[in-house]
Amino acid sequence: MKKKILCYIFLFLPVCALPAKTEKEIESRIENLLSEMTLEEKIGQMNQLSYEYESAELLSDIRNGKVGSLLNITDPETINRLQKVAMEESRLGIPLIIGRDVIHGLKTIFPIPLGQAASFDPELVRQGARVAAVESRQLGIHWTFAPMVDISRDARWGRIAESFGEDTYLTGILGAAMVQGFQGDDLSSPTSIAACVKHFAGYGAAEGGRDYNSTYISPVQMRNVYLPPFRKAIEAGAATIMTSFNDNDGIPASGNPYLLKDILRKEWNFDGFVVSDWASVSEMIVHGYAKDGKDAARLATEAGVDMEMVSRTYTHFLPELIKEGKITEEAIDQAVRNILRVKFRMNLFEHPYADTHSPSLLYAPEHLEKAKQAALASAILLKNEDVLPLNESQHIAVIGPMAHAPHDQLGTWVFDGEKARTVTPLNALQTTYGHIRYTYEPGLAYSRDKNPENIQKAVQVARNADVAVVFLGEESILSGEAHSLSTLDLQGLQSELLKEIKNTGKPVVLVIMAGRPLTIQRDLPYADAVLYNFHPGTMGGPAILDLLYGKYNPSGKLPVTFVKETGQIPLYYNHNNTGRPAPEQVVLLDEIPLEASQTSLGNTSFYLDSGKDPLFPFGFGLSYTTFEYSGLLLSAPEIRQQDTLTIQVTVKNTGDRYGTETAQLYVRDLVGSVVRPVKELKGFRKVNLQPGEEKTISFTLSAEDLAFYGRNLTRKAEPGEFLLSVGRDSKASLQTKFYLKEKD
Repeated sequence: MKKKILCYIFLFLPVCALPAKTEKEIESRIENLLSEMTLEEKIGQMNQLSYEYESAELLSDIRNGKVGSLLNITDPETINRLQKVAMEESRLGIPLIIGRDVIHGLKTIFPIPLGQAASFDPELVRQGARVAAVESRQLGIHWTFAPMVDISRDARWGRIAESFGEDTYLTGILGAAMVQGFQGDDLSSPTSIAACVKHFAGYGAAEGGRDYNSTYISPVQMRNVYLPPFRKAIEAGAATIMTSFNDNDGIPASGNPYLLKDILRKEWNFDGFVVSDWASVSEMIVHGYAKDGKDAARLATEAGVDMEMVSRTYTHFLPELIKEGKITEEAIDQAVRNILRVKFRMNLFEHPYADTHSPSLLYAPEHLEKAKQAALASAILLKNEDVLPLNESQHIAVIGPMAHAPHDQLGTWVFDGEKARTVTPLNALQTTYGHIRYTYEPGLAYSRDKNPENIQKAVQVARNADVAVVFLGEESILSGEAHSLSTLDLQGLQSELLKEIKNTGKPVVLVIMAGRPLTIQRDLPYADAVLYNFHPGTMGGPAILDLLYGKYNPSGKLPVTFVKETGQIPLYYNHNNTGRPAPEQVVLLDEIPLEASQTSLGNTSFYLDSGKDPLFPFGFGLSYTTFEYSGLLLSAPEIRQQDTLTIQVTVKNTGDRYGTETAQLYVRDLVGSVVRPVKELKGFRKVNLQPGEEKTISFTLSAEDLAFYGRNLTRKAEPGEFLLSVGRDSKASLQTKFYLKEKD
C-alpha cells in the first residue's frame, strides 16, 4: 500500500512525517502536534476501544480523532483499513496503536510464562518474546500486554500461570528479558512491539487467591518484594505499564497517585504511558472508591492513568471536568504527551500499516524450533526411580487425557494459536517417533472427566505394555484470569486412573501438563517417575518425547514452591523466620500422645497435619545425571560498601550423562532494621557438563545487591553479617558467611 506523506505547518515551518532521530526531535514533534490538537482530539488519544466490527460509528470516531488505540484486531487488511482512516482521513493523521494480548506467543505458542520461568534462562525468554513480536507486527499489532511481573505466592490464583513465579529476583531478570524480546534493540523497528508491564502493583497478592480481590501489602513489603520487578522492566526500556484491578489497603491501583506519580514518574523517571486494565477505571465505582463515572474519570486522571481501556469515562466526562475546573487541561496534555511519545518512538507515524506483501512468518520453522527448545528447557523432573529415560525398544502404553489435547496443551491466554498446529505427544509418536511401539487409550476424555467407563480399557493396555506413560494435568481453561481454585488436586478421576494403572505392576511414568503447581503428593506413590510441564505450547509434544527418551536431559527448576496440600498456602521459600521457627524434626498429628499437655509439641511454627516443609522447594529439579557442589570460596571474608564480593564454587557432573545444572546463590541478612527473609535468591548460573567434568563458576555481590527498604522506606545495605549458600535449589546446604562493613 502506498503511504501518504503527511506534513503539518507549525509556526509557518513544515514538520513532515520523517523519522525523528533523537529524543529532542521527538519531544519537539510532540509539542508541535499537541499545539494543533483540540481538547476532543486530546481526549481521543486517551481512549482505547475493543474492536468488535467495522461500524460506521467506529469509522466516524477514528476520523474525528476520538480513538487513540484499538484492541483485539488480528486481520491485517482490517487493521490497514482502519489505520488508513486515522492516517489519511483524520485532521491530524495520528496513527492508532493496535493492542493484543500476546502473552506467550501469537501463533507459535511458547510455554506459559510460569513454564518459561522454570528454564531459569533469560535468553530463552527473550527469544520467545522476539518470535511473538515478529509474528505480531507482521499482522499490524504494535503492542502487547506482557510481561506480567506480579509476584505469585498463591497457586490458587489462576493468573500464577501468567507469572514468573514467587521470586522477586528471578521475576525481575525474566521480566526485563521479555521486554527486550518484544521491543528488540530498537523500538522503531518494524519487527518490534511495545511491551506493557503489568499489573501495577501487588495484584499477585490477591486475598485467598481469589482473582481481582483486595491486597494488604505493607509499604516495606511492597518496596522489597512486589515493586522491584517493575523497576527492572522499566530499566530495560518498557514502553508502557498497566494498572492492576486490585485495591491495596483500600486504594484501587487505577486511582493511586502514590504508585503512578510519586514512584513511577518521580522516582523511576518513567516517560512512557500508563494504561488502565480492562474497565478498571469505571470499576472504581464498584469498589466503592468513586461515586460515579465522572468521579472515576477524575480520580484516574489525577492519579496518572494516561489511557483508559474500554470503559470510556474519559470521553464521557473529561470535557465537563475540565470546564468545571476539577481537571486541568495541562493534566490532559501530559497524558497525551506520554501516549504520543510512544507512538513516535515506535515510528508509527511513518510505518503504521501491516505488511501484507512479505511472505508469512507465522509458524516459521525457526520459530517452531525455538518453541521446542523452550519446552525442553522448561520441563522439571520431580521424581525418577530408574525408569527414565525410556528405551526405544519398549512397548509403551500411552494413557491419559493430556496425551492428545491440542487445545489445552497451548495453555491459558492464547487467542490466536491454533490447535491444528499443536504437536501433541501422540502426534510426536505418530511422526518423529514413529518407530516406537505404542498403544493409545486415554481412559478419560478430558481432565475433569468423572466417567469411569474407559478406565479398564486403559488398564488392559497398560498390562500388555512394558511401561505406561500417563499424561495427566489440567485443561487450559482451569488456569488464567478469573480461574481461581480452592483445591489444587488433579481434577476428575485422574488420580483414580493413575492408581489403577500402577496396580498393574508395570512401571509408570507420570507426565503432567498444567497451568499452575498442583498438589500431587497423593499421586506420587503411584508413579515411578514424574515429569512436570507447565502448559508447554505448540511444540510440547516432541519436546516431551525427547525428554522421555533421553535425547535431552531435563534441566528445569521450579520457579514456585510446590505445597503438599492447599492448606499450606501461602508457602514460599523466602519467608521470615519468626521468633519460633520450626525445628528440623517436628511432631506431626499422628505422633501426638494421648492427653498430651499443651506445651508438648515444642511451641514452634508449623502445621500439625502437613508439617513445616513443602512437597518440593523453590528451585528444585532433577536430572538424568547427578551434580556435586564443592569448594565454596569467597574473595574476602568482609567487604566495604564500595567493594564487590566474588564467590566461586565448583560443580561436578558425577553421573554418566551430559547435563545442565542451574547453580543458585542465596543470601540471608542475619540482622536487619526490619526482619529479613531466611534467604533470598541473588544469582543463578547455568552450567553444561559432560560426565565426570567439573567447572568452577563465579558469582558477584555488591552492597547494592544486599540493599533493602527499611522502616523509613530508605533503600540501603546495612552493615553486618550475612549467610551465603549455593546449591541446586533453595535448600542449598553449601554455606559460608561474610561481613559487610560500615561506610568508610
